[in-house]
Amino acid sequence: MAVSNLNVGIIGCGLIGLKRAKAVCNNSQSNLAALCDSDEKLLGSAMCELEILRVSDWREITKMQNLDVVIVSTPNALLGEIAESCLENGKHVLIEKPMCRNLEEAQALKVVADHSSALLKIGFNHRYHPAIKEAKSMIDEGCIGNVINARIIYGHGGRPGYEKEWRGNYLLAGGGELTDQGVHVADLYQWFFGMPNEVFSWMQKAVWPLEDRLEDNAFGLFKFPNGALASMHTSWTQWKNKFQFEIFGTKGSLEINGLGGSYGQETLTISMRNPLGGAPKINEISYDGPDNSWDYEWQDFMSAIHGSGSYYGTPKDGVGAMKIIDGLYRSSRGSSLEFI
Repeated sequence: MAVSNLNVGIIGCGLIGLKRAKAVCNNSQSNLAALCDSDEKLLGSAMCELEILRVSDWREITKMQNLDVVIVSTPNALLGEIAESCLENGKHVLIEKPMCRNLEEAQALKVVADHSSALLKIGFNHRYHPAIKEAKSMIDEGCIGNVINARIIYGHGGRPGYEKEWRGNYLLAGGGELTDQGVHVADLYQWFFGMPNEVFSWMQKAVWPLEDRLEDNAFGLFKFPNGALASMHTSWTQWKNKFQFEIFGTKGSLEINGLGGSYGQETLTISMRNPLGGAPKINEISYDGPDNSWDYEWQDFMSAIHGSGSYYGTPKDGVGAMKIIDGLYRSSRGSSLEFI
């Protein structure tokens, strides 16, 4: 059965907003109808080849009767407020990670979403990378046996002047590198292994002159109910961009490297243990081409809106990730390591 195109508005026309805009335009089920940004220069240059409505006040977008879906890609401090207004006006919402500045705001937004007829999706595009999706399927199928432990390294080198941008402002960001890229790690761990029951962390401000309560490196340890352990290091001082996700099981291991682009070609290395000892049997799968995770994620949301069922990045997923982030920050401040 044919489905009608959905009219989409985007609030926030920075780098991520433009990625979302292109995904909307690439999809046969959606139509980019409006853009919004408080920066007039940025607003004028975004998708400049299109003659579409452009406004500087996000409140106009939330009240437009002809819009079906709104993408919110603003600084973290505005995410919850804008998403709530959109939901209350009957619009489906894709909100960028980390969902909100902190756990309390995320939980409040989930309550609004749970009572809305519209859908709320959190932008966890890493779930749509082909190597990561294949690894998740292999874990679920028991291909490497019982998971013993895992580790993720994820980071980039930041840039001079970071402290002057919104990510360098605690009130706008809610946290540093842990909240920025670390929330992707939190989401991947909860997706692959469920919620941890214990966490431990250290935060470090090593290079960039950030405000107090902001970090450029975060180190974390996780313990899961089945006894599996995991670690993470997420960094704004990773001078060569890096993403590496390793999972070790009783029968073998999986290693994901790269996310495409500046993170390098995306690959999945499967190493099957030799029960007699010695070198494992290794198979490497390479995923060529551009990063299409944004398009895959958008199609998933379009399908959910048209009634196909479940989707990744639910309000529950968002709150789960923020719960892990909250536990890591509390640990770094010397609070209890355990959380329910």
